[in-house]
Amino acid sequence: MSSNFNVVEMNDISKSFFGVKVLDSVSFAVTSGEIHALAGENGAGKSTLMKILQGVYTLDSGEIHVAGEKASIHSFQDARKYGIGMVFQEFSLVPELSVAQNIFLDREHKNSFHFFDEKETIRQSKLVMEELGLDIDVTAKVSTLGRAFQQLTEIAKAIAGDAKILILDEPTASLAKEEVDALFKVLKQLTARGVSIVYISHRMDEIYRICDRITILRDGKKIAVSLLSEISPQEIIAHITGRKDVEMLTHEGKSVVRTSTPIFEASGIQVGSRVNNVSFKLYPGEILGLAGLMGSGRTELVRAIFGLDKKDGGKLKIDGQDVVIKNPREAIAHGFALIPEDRRRQGLVMEHSVKQNILAANLSSLSHLNFLSFSMINNVVRDSIESFEVRPPEANREVRLLSGGNQQKVVIAKWMATNPKIVLMDEPTVGVDIGTKVEIMKLVRAIAAEGKSVILISSELPELLGVCDRILVIRKGEVAEELDRKDIRDEDHLQMIVQGIKV
Repeated sequence: MSSNFNVVEMNDISKSFFGVKVLDSVSFAVTSGEIHALAGENGAGKSTLMKILQGVYTLDSGEIHVAGEKASIHSFQDARKYGIGMVFQEFSLVPELSVAQNIFLDREHKNSFHFFDEKETIRQSKLVMEELGLDIDVTAKVSTLGRAFQQLTEIAKAIAGDAKILILDEPTASLAKEEVDALFKVLKQLTARGVSIVYISHRMDEIYRICDRITILRDGKKIAVSLLSEISPQEIIAHITGRKDVEMLTHEGKSVVRTSTPIFEASGIQVGSRVNNVSFKLYPGEILGLAGLMGSGRTELVRAIFGLDKKDGGKLKIDGQDVVIKNPREAIAHGFALIPEDRRRQGLVMEHSVKQNILAANLSSLSHLNFLSFSMINNVVRDSIESFEVRPPEANREVRLLSGGNQQKVVIAKWMATNPKIVLMDEPTVGVDIGTKVEIMKLVRAIAAEGKSVILISSELPELLGVCDRILVIRKGEVAEELDRKDIRDEDHLQMIVQGIKV
């Protein structure tokens, strides 16, 4: 940290939605040039507190001071005036505009005739990129950029708006390791210039690597503030969850019988240039992990198996019999379920209720002679909410009002109600808190314990090591390594294999 001067002070902030208090007299401060972690379970109030600072929400009570002066923030424009910028989990970029146009959106450069000055916009955008040490083509459409470069473009946009306080909400949720490294390099450069950063994350390793201090919220209240050098990961988890006995994810070492007919077999799967001649077998009760860098082809492989993307070659077998799957309907009929990578866009209808989302994949099985059985519907919804511990346990609550972890539980509950044989899971714990991550991984184990089989994609190597029986390392669309869990020493060992380093 470069200074003890508080550039932002939020004092006794309270906020309620629909009569439910989500922030209860929370105080929070950030000093000049520090990276300050804001941690807590989903629904703890982290994003709400920062959205108040950004002007998305208005506080019910309390005060905000910026640079020692009382601040009145009721909009994005107010926040920008005070030098506050925020990069949300859902980007605010316009895909069909160029990087330069996005950076100066709403602040376009004009020429002497008051027309849009594209040359000056490009010139200024290049200066911002040079200042941040980034090699990004500012004339390229945002839609052509990878997620990491979109993330950095959002940061460049905030910095071009003279942001002195930058809020990052789960900035590495979809980034590969080398992309995280590039992001952290930029963040260090910003703090060296005196920019203060609020870093919202569930990833403990990143918090210790990049942050100076941490504030922990639980149930809308501030629980602790500490230097990272003075608090252990176990203490942080205990503060976040309110429990001292949180189970860490360790491998149970169960044995899988691989002498019988595989429950599923893929042979020579080809999907354009993204998946190249992939073959593997999956056995009853097995959890098979897919490890790889971003863009390695893991998601494309799973989408092709489920019939979302067209296969250009290869065969599929279930219980030793050839099957053809051209679309998700056929995949579901053959006993597949898919927990997609993006729960908000692909897994849920956010404006619908918990009940409607759970039923979305199950209506045909709940009807008789084209009439819906309302008693069966209510039983399925009630059992799903109870079994997966969806909180709050309200069937008619809109799913958009749930925390990220509970939204993910609804996605899993929806698909498990179809009684699948093979469950495909693509990054099931992205954006959920530590306690919920462990809960979801326990669900994965429970699914396999019932005799179902799981294919699990995760960029969180401790998750793969904690629950998988075998791991396929996918590199450039091909199976580079097939590893039995017992042959992987630790996370560093697996990381080197994923990176393609000889061990």
